[in-house]
Amino acid sequence: MVANIICIKWGTLFGPEYVNRLYSGVRRNLSVPVRFFCMTEQADGLHPEIEVLPLPEEPFQEPMNAALAVANRQGAMRKTSLFRRGLVRDLEGPFLGFDLDVVITGSLDPLLALEPGKVAMRHDWVEKRKGRPTGHGSVFRFDPEVHGYLYDDLAANPYKEVETARGSEQRYTSHKAMDRGEFVYIPEPWVVSFKYDCNPFPGNYIRKPQLPDDARVVCFHGHPKMPEAIEGYGKSLIRYSKPCDWLQDHWVARATADLGAQFA
Repeated sequence: MVANIICIKWGTLFGPEYVNRLYSGVRRNLSVPVRFFCMTEQADGLHPEIEVLPLPEEPFQEPMNAALAVANRQGAMRKTSLFRRGLVRDLEGPFLGFDLDVVITGSLDPLLALEPGKVAMRHDWVEKRKGRPTGHGSVFRFDPEVHGYLYDDLAANPYKEVETARGSEQRYTSHKAMDRGEFVYIPEPWVVSFKYDCNPFPGNYIRKPQLPDDARVVCFHGHPKMPEAIEGYGKSLIRYSKPCDWLQDHWVARATADLGAQFA
């Protein structure tokens, strides 16, 4: 068995070190060999073992962008390019996908094994609090040969699909799979939020950020991002953070020991 891992990087917000550290994190926390793919228009600086996929100019890009502009979410559905059938011709099995603002801190084997044949995402923190059934897009498992409709439906009617999802890629992805009975939530202890689960207000003023015992992935959605959390963050009253030692270890030190300073 091989674990197929995928991410997407476009623009200049994240440098190649984010991809390389993610690659190191997943291969250190899986018990099977890893094929790691990055879809990008800029491959400079990526580790040579990372398989690069070209970032496509989708034929439905123009109406999709028009709908996203109305929703004020320009570019927010770019990840749907990952869902196309045949993206990797010799692919066997599902993809486990990650955003670049996550850190791997524990075994990913259970995420790969969770209810095969279903799209898997964690329940979004805000949507859950509001009583709404929506997955969070930082970690997502899917099989393009089974769930290719995630690409096909958007390609066939981009303006309507974006409008229905209110410009949210994670709402589009999770609700499409839910409607077909092909969705499962990743257990919440496995995928945690730095700001909600590791460093919640007001305890963040008293103690350093804590890593929950069963956390396998820590999501840095919003702020602070990983470099900000390592140094300590003071630009927000609620999101204040003391310097985070375990993050420096998991995200930087272990990747450097694994890949070398050139790539981490």
